[in-house]
Amino acid sequence: MDDDGRSARADGVQALHRALDVLETVARHGGQLSVGEIAAASGLPVPTTHRLLRTLVSRGYMRQAPDRRYALGSRLVPLGTAAGSLAGAGSEAVLARLVDALGETANLATLSGAHAQYVAQAPGRHTMRMFTEVGRQVDLHSTGVGKAMLARMPDDRALELVRRVGLTPRTVHTLVTEDALLADLELVRRRGYAVDDQEQEIGVRCVAVALGDPLPWLALSVSGPVTRMTDELVERAVPLILGAAAALGEGHHTGG
Repeated sequence: MDDDGRSARADGVQALHRALDVLETVARHGGQLSVGEIAAASGLPVPTTHRLLRTLVSRGYMRQAPDRRYALGSRLVPLGTAAGSLAGAGSEAVLARLVDALGETANLATLSGAHAQYVAQAPGRHTMRMFTEVGRQVDLHSTGVGKAMLARMPDDRALELVRRVGLTPRTVHTLVTEDALLADLELVRRRGYAVDDQEQEIGVRCVAVALGDPLPWLALSVSGPVTRMTDELVERAVPLILGAAAALGEGHHTGG
């Protein structure tokens, strides 16, 4: 391929990245944003942001309100529905059974680029419970679901992913060096589950497992306040989460 061909391909990839940055920025902030607000939050020039928004609006992935502010478009709804059903139609029932057995919030997350993204949730039974918005993206290195999925990969692939966004210290407990993360991933592989012990949010503990083949990009977790997510509850939760993961994998095999 000549230089012009390589340049055109690079420009196309950059435009795609920027368009996705715009979508993720609006999704992260919620509501409706102006062109200037989107440009500032995504770090893009205003003219570039405006061109991308025009294209996204024309395709239905964004919509423009009468006051000229922008929000996510309806074209994203079927895509989100399809993404949420990756583990099969029985995912909500499986999550609900975990909540019935343990009382705490159960989550299903998928690998989304260099992040974990929650695609389904069953809220816990307690008045004070964990709530994570479906669609929210979180770091891989500081969450149970993220570390469970990273542990399914070779170390070099896991590091490649986390280096894209960095080892951000979400709390004083977050693993912020590659050596510490790799040691934790090896522990995950040995015991078969991951633990986020106040690494993403102070006061919250989470236990998670990756589904494995044929769905290694999905992970199940149960999370709650540290006062209730005791070692005893985690020990009781692990076999139940492993069983739930196996049920989801079986559902994918059978198409149910």
